[in-house]
Amino acid sequence: MKVQLQEPVRYQLQMNEGIVDMNELIGHPIHMAYSGQINCIVCGRKIKKAFGQGFCYPCFINAPENSECIIRPELCRAHEGIGRDPEWEKNNHLQPHTVYLALSSALKVGVTRDTQIPTRWIDQGAWKALTLAETPNRYLAGCIEVALKNHLSDKTHWQKMLKNILAEDTDLMEEKEKIKQLIPEEFQQYFHSSSEITEIHYPVQAYPTKVKSINLDKTPEFEGNLMGIKGQYLIFEDERVINLRKFSGYFVELSV
Repeated sequence: MKVQLQEPVRYQLQMNEGIVDMNELIGHPIHMAYSGQINCIVCGRKIKKAFGQGFCYPCFINAPENSECIIRPELCRAHEGIGRDPEWEKNNHLQPHTVYLALSSALKVGVTRDTQIPTRWIDQGAWKALTLAETPNRYLAGCIEVALKNHLSDKTHWQKMLKNILAEDTDLMEEKEKIKQLIPEEFQQYFHSSSEITEIHYPVQAYPTKVKSINLDKTPEFEGNLMGIKGQYLIFEDERVINLRKFSGYFVELSV
């Protein structure tokens, strides 16, 4: 069974003046200018340099939002009452999680909190995805993902994703049945038998054939015709792209 999201994905950008409907700007020139100010996305203080995706250095080292198990869920210890912030871990990692299969440029396996579906799939630029397993916490989902890493990638090739190079001949349900046999016996109870496949469409008028990434630290001001949005990226007519998530905490002025 297939479920198609509202077509296309609607993107909004939170600015000081309010929310901007980015879909309305596609096909039009926009101008972006970085003011030079960065505020930590956790504690809010002004910083000269961001670590990770918008952290000051102390928060990068100590904040639960950047703990090691964000990238490697198998290292999560929320189920043991352990973490940088046990209460935060309880509210975010000691919650139902999904192990999923997604198609962006190729088949990949991933982990996300149940409440982040389909947001996580959209963030990665996936065009099809389905649930492989459901677990009561992040640790167990991470264990299943680790067991499958020898057979599947857990990474998204972002350049191929932006070029819209699709693995169209991949049958997700067929792959799911194969992968089920690779899940260790102790985790088979979490396998999810649903045949529901989510299809995602993005607001893109033209995809780049080459990808040139914009870095606000090196190019604080730029403009161009916005041709689309996919994943965390704005795509411009001259094949430049910018990953907005990478510059979280940056003060940027947007004008049309």
